[in-house]
Amino acid sequence: MPNKRILIGLLCAVCAGPLPAMAAAIPLDTVRVVVNDGIITRLELVQRMRAVVQQLQRQGTRLPESGILEKQMLERMIQEKLLLQFAKENGVRVDEAQLESALQRIAQQNNFPSLAAFRQKLEADGIDFPRFREEIRGEMLTSRLREREVDSKLFISDSDIEAYLDTQALQGKQGEQLQLAHILIVVPEQATADNLRNLQRRAEEALQKMRDGATFAQIAAGYSDARDALQGGMIGWRPRNELPALFADALAPLQPGQLTGILRSPSGFHLLKLLDRRNDDAPVFITQTRARHILIKTSELVSENDARDRLQAIKRSIDAGADFAEQARLHSEDGSAAQGGELGWISPGETVPEFETAMNALKEKQTSGLVKSGFGWHLIQVLARRSADVSEQQKKQQARNAIRAYKSDEAYQDWLRQLRDRAFIEYRE
Repeated sequence: MPNKRILIGLLCAVCAGPLPAMAAAIPLDTVRVVVNDGIITRLELVQRMRAVVQQLQRQGTRLPESGILEKQMLERMIQEKLLLQFAKENGVRVDEAQLESALQRIAQQNNFPSLAAFRQKLEADGIDFPRFREEIRGEMLTSRLREREVDSKLFISDSDIEAYLDTQALQGKQGEQLQLAHILIVVPEQATADNLRNLQRRAEEALQKMRDGATFAQIAAGYSDARDALQGGMIGWRPRNELPALFADALAPLQPGQLTGILRSPSGFHLLKLLDRRNDDAPVFITQTRARHILIKTSELVSENDARDRLQAIKRSIDAGADFAEQARLHSEDGSAAQGGELGWISPGETVPEFETAMNALKEKQTSGLVKSGFGWHLIQVLARRSADVSEQQKKQQARNAIRAYKSDEAYQDWLRQLRDRAFIEYRE
């Protein structure tokens, strides 16, 4: 889902402005790269280069060498083209309603009263709004592809989680969080020994330039293949137990401001900078709600009006003194009907937003009005509330997230390499 960090990058990626001197004299009407049955033109490359230069200048980042930056941008555009082609071939799409909804959320996140006001501001800043829309669509497609082709196929067992937590406890690092910046130099799946040597030399060159005084942001922009390269490689705060063991071990002895050496993973070569550390071992308390409900579903045979009218009749019976649990056993179409509609103790985020909002507005022993969700029509009754320490559950969830993040990143990079290896790519000078 698009967010502020995506927006910041995209705003800069679609800006218009004067061409940088390095591109001004280059012919604009030629094919630069053929990618399967698609092309990347020199004009497209120049436009993206111009936007990147403007972004780096706004950030106050010293520009990398133009040849290095152009190569990085071209490789990124090839990957984007491959992803869009794969999405089209496999029927993965973002329709106009979904795109419009995402744009509305981005406008709200940036404190604009409407999408029209947001668009007016972008265009006033020289940003081409139709191109901005397509950038957002591309981000959404990429997220859906990753979920479908990678994340949905991951499996994390309870024993994986227990082993991970045991390791973290032995290291005494369960509550530690690290603020990081990252450079990734991708190694293709079919890389030859010469390819590997060249890529390693590139990583060594990047590391040496930073030791000689170049900023991490400058080197990330010119060398990193990661999507956050143009944001200085910043990946922000991460729980230590959500990092791959390779990263966590290399960062363990460092002080804020220090760099790791070159790290090799199946994805490629990595350089990390530790920006800061903090600990967060305090207990985590949340408010849980014990609730029950009655659900009447809609279907091809049951219209919205029929379902609502049926539930309204049930509510009248309850208001007149009928037992809620008995009515749930008789009428509810949810799996909880046999338990009188009991849902147990519910934590924030465990139900759909419409249900949770209505439930949170109720006092103990109070019954809601009719509530509509994607499942149908609900009556909700709150039985009790409590404050619960969920530190252990949170640790397990963080462990699951850490294992998933590591497996997902490795699997996604592997999938991207395979996608590229199967592609026809021809560079044209």
